[in-house]
Amino acid sequence: INIIDTPGHVDFTVEVERSLRVLDGAVLVLCAVAGVQSQSITVDRQMKRYAVPRIAFINKMDRTGANPVNVIQQLESKLGLTTIPLQLPIGLESNFQGVVDLIDRQAVYFDGEKGEDLRFEPIPEDMTDAAERARQGLLEALSMVSDEIMELLLEEKEVPIDLIHKTIREGTIAQQICPVMIGTAYKNKGIQPLLDAVTRYLPSPLDREVFAKDNNNGMAEVPLQPDPDSPLVAMAFKLVEEAFGQVTYMRIYQGTLTKGTFAYNSRQRKKARISRILRVHADLKEDIDSVSAGDIVAVMGLECA
Repeated sequence: INIIDTPGHVDFTVEVERSLRVLDGAVLVLCAVAGVQSQSITVDRQMKRYAVPRIAFINKMDRTGANPVNVIQQLESKLGLTTIPLQLPIGLESNFQGVVDLIDRQAVYFDGEKGEDLRFEPIPEDMTDAAERARQGLLEALSMVSDEIMELLLEEKEVPIDLIHKTIREGTIAQQICPVMIGTAYKNKGIQPLLDAVTRYLPSPLDREVFAKDNNNGMAEVPLQPDPDSPLVAMAFKLVEEAFGQVTYMRIYQGTLTKGTFAYNSRQRKKARISRILRVHADLKEDIDSVSAGDIVAVMGLECA
């Protein structure tokens, strides 16, 4: 998993645009107090433009005035999304303690200084009715995209948990639904379930259909396979001037890129030698020898513009 975190501020709209173009899935972060803001609408439009499946994460649940129900309504009315809330909050504002997992029917608490210790408990008694109603609503919403779940509900049978996960994944990748999760990043509450959801519901490079344009054939569309043995196709999406020269961030769509080899730059129509390949983690850069389809790395030696 490569995580690219772009600032939400309007000055960085181009950064968001470039990043969404090369990512397979996204997490749309919203404020539990302010809800869908003007910049959320812009980012949503960009996600739809590049057909990027998303999970919505309602952040800052511990702030005064936090109202996740209101945010979910705005996601539906302002962004036109079909939301599927996967969790209920246990307590709100300063009393926010954890979440109820509607799929597994359990309460999750985040103990420890950084919320790193997950504690699973039965759902609090005063919330069991609300949780069952919400879970029923979740299944009914999923039955609109899955005939299998629809049949089980009509026959009043139990819906297997694996089928719920599978349906959410298929619906999310097809952009029919948007799973909604809650938490507070500052206190690290709700982050592990969110990362689990990224693994479970967002597409891998194998799930996406990507096309390249053939320069020599009247810009005809060529389907790309995320196969390390095919010819190399990569896209440079961001340039950074470092102290030691220009660093080009790129997404590998097909094939394998190896340090010291030559790659053909289709814009300049000439070859360039890849002198270094870097795996980037914030301000740390680690030299690696080769990368293959699906990876996002930084390289040196390309003259991109």
